[in-house]
Amino acid sequence: MSTLARRPASSLLPDLWEMFDATWPFGTRHPMHIEDFVEEGAYVVRAELPGLDAAKDIDVSATDGTLTITAQREETKKEQHRSEFRYGSFTRTVSLPSGADTSKISAEYKKGILEVRVPIAAPPEEHKVQIDVQQD
Repeated sequence: MSTLARRPASSLLPDLWEMFDATWPFGTRHPMHIEDFVEEGAYVVRAELPGLDAAKDIDVSATDGTLTITAQREETKKEQHRSEFRYGSFTRTVSLPSGADTSKISAEYKKGILEVRVPIAAPPEEHKVQIDVQQD
């Protein structure tokens, strides 16, 4: 069990643990956690985005072989409080696999999880090329 220690709201020094927990260029931590996998002919990306209004706060787009998920969480200011929530704008971009059909992307938001499905076209069958042999 963990206990949150309260600190004065007017603290001049930032919480050092928050600094180490933040996203760093060389770190692996990100405020938007995702997972991806291939299932039933589709590339699936799932993102944890609890407490958001999918119609207003989340945007999904695809261009140039990438899928981008952007979310915005607004902070409500309160007197003397502690919050470990992440606020602001969060963006994750992933490369789409070859054969991804971006014209048929679908997205569903349920219980704080955004699931994006990108159909993957079957790889084209091998085409044998006939070689013409020229006689001198």
